[in-house]
Order: sequence, then C-alpha cells, then structure tokens
Amino acid sequence: MASGSGVETHTVQGAVRGRTEEQLAVFRGIPYARPPVGELRFAAPQPPPAWDGVREAVEFGPPPPQSGPFRAPGDIPGTDWLTLNVWTPDPGGSGLPVLVWIPGGGYVSGATNDPLYDAAHIARHGLVVVTVNYRVGAEGLAQLAGAPANRALLDQIAALEWVRQNIARFGGNPDRVTLCGQSAGAGSIATLLAAPLTAGLFRRAITQSVPGLYVTPALAKDVAQTFAARLGAAPTAASLAAIAPQRLAEEVDVLMAGLPAHVDRWGRLARSGVPFCPVVDGDLVPDVPWRSLRDGRASEVGLLTGHTRDEFRPFLVLSGGLEKITEEDATTALRTFAPAPDGERAYRAAHPGASAAALFDLVHADALFRVPSLHLADAHSAGGGTAHLYELCWPAPALGGALGAAHGLDAQLLFGNYSAPAARLLFGEDPPPAEALALAEDIRRSWASFAAHGDPGWPAYRVTDGRLTRLLDAEVSTAPYPHDASRRIWEGHGVEPFDLP
Repeated sequence: MASGSGVETHTVQGAVRGRTEEQLAVFRGIPYARPPVGELRFAAPQPPPAWDGVREAVEFGPPPPQSGPFRAPGDIPGTDWLTLNVWTPDPGGSGLPVLVWIPGGGYVSGATNDPLYDAAHIARHGLVVVTVNYRVGAEGLAQLAGAPANRALLDQIAALEWVRQNIARFGGNPDRVTLCGQSAGAGSIATLLAAPLTAGLFRRAITQSVPGLYVTPALAKDVAQTFAARLGAAPTAASLAAIAPQRLAEEVDVLMAGLPAHVDRWGRLARSGVPFCPVVDGDLVPDVPWRSLRDGRASEVGLLTGHTRDEFRPFLVLSGGLEKITEEDATTALRTFAPAPDGERAYRAAHPGASAAALFDLVHADALFRVPSLHLADAHSAGGGTAHLYELCWPAPALGGALGAAHGLDAQLLFGNYSAPAARLLFGEDPPPAEALALAEDIRRSWASFAAHGDPGWPAYRVTDGRLTRLLDAEVSTAPYPHDASRRIWEGHGVEPFDLP
C-alpha cells in the first residue's frame, strides 16, 4: 500500500473509501447507526441507511455532546454521532483478530477523534482495530419516560452488530472479536459481558479500571427528574427532545458541579462525581456483573482485567485537593465507600499511622476501581470462565511522579500517542522515557496475544493459585495479588448499585 493513497472496501450499506497511512488502511467516520436526533432522539439506535457510490471515510465523525473536564478536543460539526473507525494492516485479507475500543470518560465524555485514540501502534501488532463513538451523558444514560434505558450500551451493541456484519471486508474475523476499554469503557464492557443481547458478538474482553458505578431505576429516575426540572422540562423523552443537545450537555456540567448538595438523597452517587451511569433495569442490565457472571453466562468469553496502582491519585493532585484532605474528609470517605458495617475500622486497622489523605485516596481507589476490577475476575472465574489480572505499577512521570500509577495511564501506554493533550497530563512535555516505551510495547504485545489466542503471557487468575497478577512496571513480573489488605476488607461484600436511601 502506498502511503496516502485511497483504499476502498464495501460495507452492507455501501462502499467506503479510506486512505493508507504508514502501511495501514484507515477508515474514519463510518456510520453504524442513524444520527440519534429528531424523531430518533433518545431512541434505540437504528441501522444506517444505504448509500449509492463511494462514501469518503477519511475524517472522524462528530463526537456526541460532551460534558466534564476531559471532553473530546476539537469541534467537528454535525449530528452523525454514531460512527466508528477502522485501522487494518491487511484490508484485502481475512482472519485477523479484531480489537474494538470503547472509550471512557466518566459516562459524560469520550470520543474517538481524541488523538489519544489513534490506533496505529496497536494495529501494527496484527490486529484490525475499531474505535467507537456512543452517546454519553443525558443523551445516552438519563432515565427518561418514553425512552429505552441504557442507550449508551445499546449504541455499543449496534456497533458490535456492524462489526459482525462487516469486519471481514476489512480483513478481520468476526468470530475473533475482543472488546477493550478503560474506565467507563471498561464498565460498559463488564456490563455487556452479562447482557443477554450480546451473545456471540465478541469472544474476549479487556477491561482496564472497571468502575463500580451502577444505579437502581429509582435513583436514576430521581436524578433525571432533578436534571429535567433545572431545564424547566419533564423527565420524558418528548420534553427533553425539545432542548438542544449542546444545551443538555452544558446542564450536565452544572449537575456534576452541584452533586455534593444532593448527598442526603443520592448518597454515594453524589460523592462519586458521576451523575449518569448504567441502570440496573432488569432487562438489558439484569444485575451488576459481579453477581450476573457467577452463573456462568459468559464463561466462554475470555477476560483480561486490571487496574492501576494509584487509581484516584490524579483526581486529587490535579484538582489541588491532596493537601487539603482533613481527618473529617477521610472519615466521611471511609463511612461512605468502605463496606459496612465496620469498613472504617478495618481500613484504619490495616493501615495504622496512615494520613488522612492516604486513607481518602485509598478507599476511593478501592471502591471506585480496584475492587470492582478484582471482583470481576473473581466472578468470571467462579462462573467457569478464564480470567487474567494485571496491575499497572509504573508511575506517570509528570509532576515529579506525584500522580503515581495514575488512572488512565494504562490506556495511554497502550495507544502510545504521547503528544495527545490527555497524555501530556500524565507524561508532561518531555519525551517519554525509554522504560515507558518498553513497557508500552510489552502491553501491546500482551493485549494482542490475548486478542489472538486468549493468552496474554501470564497464568490465569485463580483463587486457589494465589490470585496471580501481572505487575506492569519497568521490570514486569507476576506475583500474588498485591493489595491483600483491601481484598480482605472487601471479602464477602459486593459492589452494589447506588440507590435512594
């Protein structure tokens, strides 16, 4: 393939023309569903229309309306939010394993036009890589009368159905699909593992930093009612459809900023910083995955899951809050997030002499990311599935290492795009050190091997074998799970959905 030349292939809807970029064929902005606007606002995704001729596929589609501090950069006009992109090393071939990336962003942001998610480095390991846009925030997850719940997840399922129908035309094997995502993307994948509608759509799953963020229908309705009332609307699809999408996204920012005022009614959700997340609706989401997977419903799907060592640290440091944590703050956090009835005592006993900031950081990291990831491996293994567990230990170099092995660092190493704005938050302005480049290459090899063969290069996670965990550091090793004190504190306690009091 000559670099910069056009390359064409056919989808079910029509022909698309991408271009070659450094020996890869890249197709951007391919619709997998109709734009969810007008009569389709807040509806389940609908198949895209067919087109005549050849559709140009060289530019990213517009991101869904974004909220929060980490929204997708750039301003791409349009409402064709439900698009995907494909990187393939062999568009005319067949049988390559496929990696489908679901971006994270706290369920309120995240889009594939972020330069962080250029998938060229991953595709060069012999994978067809697909990155997916889906509705976030109120568009994708607000619980509204007259609209299906969990529209964000329905979008992701529609994208997987597109992959099933079309990926062979890009050199991929539809029977060798691996879902991969970080943070909210990982939470989405954990949910899809247990969703009845996804049977047969993917063979393996990689979940990086699974968040313990789910809500009951009662709490989801209460949040939606409060949100709509602020806009002078009712919590219905018809009422909110009269409000411009960008105006809705702006109001999500206001709701996020005001979450602490709702602690008495919304409890842990108000302290999580996230107003919208998957709803345990008993249908698409029958239960939290930590229970659902124990019945073996996804035992045929291989799982690679893990977390970073210092999941919550960047939220504290970058907000300037680390030095401001008081003993009262630590006590409130422990009583909010540690498992009842004696979680606070257990944390203090396990970490005698720990500062208020250290305890605050620790219980947030455990409750929001580390324990959900660990328990996902436990549940999948208990249900007869094969799981592999990792922890990223290598610290981000920005701010003299103050961010630690930060939330999101594993995704940045996987993609290897260190000049992206999001990457500079953790890497700073200097070129990445040689040990980072080596570790990133090790991660890509492991993820590619797992996608291809189900084996990332270390033993499967088993309770009877000491819960062996891959420790991703300057020197990679395998050892028993490193946070045994936290594991013991949470033993016998589930990661439950947030609910009204």
